[in-house]
Amino acid sequence: MFFIMATEPTITSERVDDIPVLLTQIEHMGIQRLIDKHFPTHGNWQGQSLGQVGVIWLTHILSQADHRLNHVQAWAGKRLETLKAFFGDSLRSLDLTDDRLEAVLRYLDRDTNWYSFEKELGGSLLQVYDIQPEGIRLDSTTASSHCGVNPEGLFQWGHSKDHRPDLAQVKIMLSTLDPLGMPIATEILSGEKADDPLYIPAIQRVRSTLQQSGLLYIGDCKMASIATRNYIARSGDFYLCPLNAKQASREELIEYLQPVWDEKQELTTIDYDYADGKNKDIAEGFEQKFTRTIKVDDDKEISWDERQLVVRSFAITQKELQNLQQRLEKTSHALEQLKIPRRGKKKLISPDEWKSAVEKILKRYRTTGLFQIDIQIQRIQKVKRRYLQRPPQYFEEIDINLDFKIDEDAVTQETKLLGWRVYVTNQINTKLDLKQAVCAYRDEYLTERGFARLKGFPLSLTPIYLQREDHVTGLIRLLSIGLHVLTLLEFQVRRNLNQNSEKLAGLYVGNPKRKTARPTAEIILAAFKEITLLLIEVKNEVYAHVTALSPLQERILVLLGFSTTIYTKLGGQSFTPE
Repeated sequence: MFFIMATEPTITSERVDDIPVLLTQIEHMGIQRLIDKHFPTHGNWQGQSLGQVGVIWLTHILSQADHRLNHVQAWAGKRLETLKAFFGDSLRSLDLTDDRLEAVLRYLDRDTNWYSFEKELGGSLLQVYDIQPEGIRLDSTTASSHCGVNPEGLFQWGHSKDHRPDLAQVKIMLSTLDPLGMPIATEILSGEKADDPLYIPAIQRVRSTLQQSGLLYIGDCKMASIATRNYIARSGDFYLCPLNAKQASREELIEYLQPVWDEKQELTTIDYDYADGKNKDIAEGFEQKFTRTIKVDDDKEISWDERQLVVRSFAITQKELQNLQQRLEKTSHALEQLKIPRRGKKKLISPDEWKSAVEKILKRYRTTGLFQIDIQIQRIQKVKRRYLQRPPQYFEEIDINLDFKIDEDAVTQETKLLGWRVYVTNQINTKLDLKQAVCAYRDEYLTERGFARLKGFPLSLTPIYLQREDHVTGLIRLLSIGLHVLTLLEFQVRRNLNQNSEKLAGLYVGNPKRKTARPTAEIILAAFKEITLLLIEVKNEVYAHVTALSPLQERILVLLGFSTTIYTKLGGQSFTPE
């Protein structure tokens, strides 16, 4: 017997995935409220507020790793019931058209409004998540675009950190809170600017947000200019950064290390605790104290105490030793080839030409001073026999031979200098000893990780598809808010796992038994993929059913402090379609 239903049910589905997690995290951070507060819209603005549009777009970027404006409306249209659960039934996909998103970018481009927003956001997050700032990391990066150079604008030619000197670029200066990697201040500057002058304005922005002194600022050698170090010291803060080759010359380094070679200076071994629980010796070094004195206005002298940390990294030493051996081998091969005549190859006929050719090879492989070069000149008297009425002719022929060998003493001296670097800090030893300083700088990868997220997955700044510079500035600022979301989501899970001495399993595809106490935000969000909302319409009535949460997903929500209702409220309901 067959039963025929009077009305066939219509079934549609929506990919829910990590959307509720992202929207709940963003809501807890108060981002929508602060955007609406600091970026008041024109009286003609209708529909969803600026903050709501910005938050939905940011959720799309974090979930889809795509910042393109023309993809957002279609994405929202396929997830409308999920989004309505958070924004109300008045939400329409038309609220997320390209022109609405462009308006969000233009509002975020307003500097005064952005600075007040960023200041309040940073201060609020420190209180909400009970974060006690101690260290700030500062660094810059570049983002390239095919839009071309604007002589008066952001996109300029400059030193490319993307290794794309053929493209115009914009420069981004990021100040992040240690150890979260959460942005505190974001500066967007034209691409031709040097890094050195950017640190003091960045530090001033950080101070304006945090309203406290006594912080440790960590940066690379470009932060080590004497003006920047003096500014930090005079302001009651502290710095930690390496010196470049000009500030700590080869001759100075040899002077510092001579007591070590004479066995008069004791070295301290530095170990490092890795995230997997392993401990390993990574470096050795010693420290020495100096008094820095510089002249300021009206020939006034300012002095402060500074510690120099002379450190040798074992890993860098090994890497540089291998590199040195390769350069010596390449130099030897090139010098041998110089002696072999070939068709089409210019013949070197004078000692100066030989000397110039040898110097070019040594410079190319950075082995100047590591070879003993002997250019031997032999003068041979020759005669051209008489022929008929022509008398015999006498002439001198010069035979030049190149002899070389590696200068073992010079190589030994060079080897002894490998891996050494000089760091400087004005923090006292009891607050930042040698081991703490080395480990603190070693975590500089936190800033690079933030840049990787900002420019790559999942925030996907590059390649930049936008052409207008106000849109580009607004986009970078929107993505920096996304970096806040990722770092805090990750911080909460890791902190709670650490407090519970717990590790999570099941996060890694292909290795479900692998456990970690330090999951990344990306892998946490990936755990919520494949959650689906089914919408079944029968007789003008729609019934909703959402995929049941797994034990892992429920545990992550607990670690985040979120209720499972952010998912369950999507199902188990019925309503009449519009």
